[in-house]
Amino acid sequence: MPTISMFYGLIIRMYYAPGEHPPPHFHAYYNEFKATFDIRSCEMIEGNLPKKQTKLVLAWAELHQDELMANWTLLMNGEEPFKIQPLQ
Repeated sequence: MPTISMFYGLIIRMYYAPGEHPPPHFHAYYNEFKATFDIRSCEMIEGNLPKKQTKLVLAWAELHQDELMANWTLLMNGEEPFKIQPLQ
């Protein structure tokens, strides 16, 4: 699963698997926590993260929603995703 961004101890990844299940989403990891976020709604749909890290991921996702969707399209076509600028 390629890492597409890292910031403030968070690792953001997307599965490199054509036909991955909808909705378009990405995975966030922070220490022992992990969560899945819907790209279109920018909501956590599975798992859990500490409140502060959840807010950081959501802020980042809203800023990079178009890039996340472009990466999802690449992955669904069997292509490698590109890196996305971290939250600063």
